[in-house]
Amino acid sequence: MFNEDTERLDNPIRPKLLEDFQGQEDIKDNLNIFITAARERGEALDHVFLNGPPGLGKTTLANIMANELGVETRVTSAPAMDKPKDLAGLLTTISENSVFFIDEIHRLKPTVEEMLYVAMEDYELDWIIGQGPSARTIRIPIPKFTLVGATTKPGKVSSPLFTRFGINVRMNFYTQEELRDIIVRSAGILDIKIDKDASFSLAKCSRGTPRVANRLLRRMRDFAQVVGDGIITTKVVEQGLKRLEIDSYGLERHDREILKTIITKYNGGPVGAETLAISVGEGIDSLEDFYEPYLIQQGFIKRTARGRVATPLAYKHLGLELHENQRLLF
Repeated sequence: MFNEDTERLDNPIRPKLLEDFQGQEDIKDNLNIFITAARERGEALDHVFLNGPPGLGKTTLANIMANELGVETRVTSAPAMDKPKDLAGLLTTISENSVFFIDEIHRLKPTVEEMLYVAMEDYELDWIIGQGPSARTIRIPIPKFTLVGATTKPGKVSSPLFTRFGINVRMNFYTQEELRDIIVRSAGILDIKIDKDASFSLAKCSRGTPRVANRLLRRMRDFAQVVGDGIITTKVVEQGLKRLEIDSYGLERHDREILKTIITKYNGGPVGAETLAISVGEGIDSLEDFYEPYLIQQGFIKRTARGRVATPLAYKHLGLELHENQRLLF
């Protein structure tokens, strides 16, 4: 999961330009056109909506846009803006054409969101002066800016806010080849020696996510340094993953517990998300945002109208026998 320590450690290996950003080729090509056009016209880039599972590079992409445009970046998160004055304080101090990045934008307070509508469209802020009968509204001009909103839950973003974004970007999980390239690039920056086969082995179990790939690379460096000869080999990766309880699919112990709970406690499903979250001792947001997307993408579980269902692949992976009622479903 994301935290400040992970963010700090990732900073040295974060790409600064689009050409250094691995994967998401179609997204990069389109953004390059939009950025180049805005830069040549000397205008602010249209507002950008980034959505997708955590760890795919949404924050990195926002910083790259600012670097490519040659402007400053102002970064915040929706929960940090509790009142309209918090948003006003940020928007009145930004420079012309700068990038204003809001993470978890689906969590904006309604009063803050309403102020943001006018700022996005008219580059002005509505502000109320006075109280009671003498109260009046004035509009305060602000510099033109590019709002980059990121979320893992696009369905929870209100329609009025979503329609104000001119560029909609959906980020997908990375291929194993793309992750291997990311691992090789990160290893070069961090001066880590890694074999070609070992880099591909790491890519296979990185859950399609660059953040996970870089985290595993740093852990394998530790194993190679202490129990190896300083070089990350396939043998080091195998031993390291075994110690971390990560299997060939990239599933960790908690992923397997989720699958096992569906199968053993609920006969393979269907089971509701809230019930499943309570059963495995996990928050429903973590279950739906972090664990489920990869398990669904890899074909271990399915979402149905009645709840989550374990697939035959989940039974096979855990070495369990398929229940009779599940045989009928599949």
